[in-house]
Amino acid sequence: MLRDPEPATLPTVAPAGRQLRGSEIVGLGVAVPETIVANAPIAARLGIDEEWIVQRTGIEERRVAEPGERLFELAARAGERALASAGASAAELDLVIVATTSNDELMPGASPRVAAALGASAAGATDVNAACTGFVYALSLACAQVESGRAASVLVVGADLMARMIDPDDRATAAVFGDGAGAVLMRGTAAGRIGPIVLGADGSNADLIRTPKETGKTEMQGHETFRFAVDRMAQVSAEAVAAAGLELGDVDLFAYHQANGRILRSVGERLRLPAERVIDCIDRFGNTSAASIPLALEQARLEGDLVPGAKVLIGGFGAGLTWGATVVEWGSANA
Repeated sequence: MLRDPEPATLPTVAPAGRQLRGSEIVGLGVAVPETIVANAPIAARLGIDEEWIVQRTGIEERRVAEPGERLFELAARAGERALASAGASAAELDLVIVATTSNDELMPGASPRVAAALGASAAGATDVNAACTGFVYALSLACAQVESGRAASVLVVGADLMARMIDPDDRATAAVFGDGAGAVLMRGTAAGRIGPIVLGADGSNADLIRTPKETGKTEMQGHETFRFAVDRMAQVSAEAVAAAGLELGDVDLFAYHQANGRILRSVGERLRLPAERVIDCIDRFGNTSAASIPLALEQARLEGDLVPGAKVLIGGFGAGLTWGATVVEWGSANA
């Protein structure tokens, strides 16, 4: 029987002599469509009151891509801004990872087109499909590449055009989703600034959130999804903080996937978090799936809450079911 190696026998260097090291986020950028859709037309179509949408979701408006807009172009704009914020060029990228469930086509993936649009001709490219947890999963893959020494510079993009994947007459989804993209640039550093990343999945409950290939429209069982989301996000938050050797009180900001305003409040209450530490921007953007965490980070940056040295918990929950979280020390150790 094969057995896992004992901890003492695990290698301390990566293959081919590459030294294990830490990783850090050095750039952040976002992009959203210009078109804003308020609750009024959605409420009128569904035969409900606008306030009903706000009370159930916390959403007042969302950005929606026009028919001619492409996901990879929106993702590339976010990536370009992340590179610019770090004073970096696309030529130095070793890898581009795009987390999305709403690519323009079944194939090719979005990432090669994003890399080409940016001019990252030397970079590899791959897509990640973990739904609303996609950004956390992509971050985990990027960390592994950087920390093993297999890549020096990785662009992670979360991008989704979810408004194209809803039934406009479905009350469970019609008012919830929006479109957007966000990206971070990651590099290696001597002292790691991204803690252990805790990931989880439960395929036995996959039918709670799904987009059948036959219809291309997202279906969601709202009540059960709400319960699972609150339970798993609270659980994985506690696990990620403990894995980083911290207490919840040591964390300055909580950047959760912006799924629903009530979910954000319930997770905060479950963990007894001060409300001002939980980023909540769902009122402006709706649920943008893999894009929502970087959009939340950018909102916190604009409001002056995301500062160098801040400890930020990043966490998400999505279809699959999937979930994940980690604690990031924001900014560069070399800044």
